Amino acid sequence: MTEKNDRFKKAPRKKAAPVKRVSLSAEARQAYEDLVRTRDERERAYGQHLPAENKGK
Repeated sequence: MTEKNDRFKKAPRKKAAPVKRVSLSAEARQAYEDLVRTRDERERAYGQHLPAENKGK
């Protein structure tokens, strides 16, 4: 036990990555919301027919 406690040091913090922002037109935003909504509806309809242990989320 002649070693120092160099083995369990805290890792240095990572620098935050720059955030990428995307601006959409109103039509594109509405189309994306519709896409997400229909995908969610399809997942729910599909999940209704699965057994209880396979329902996932």
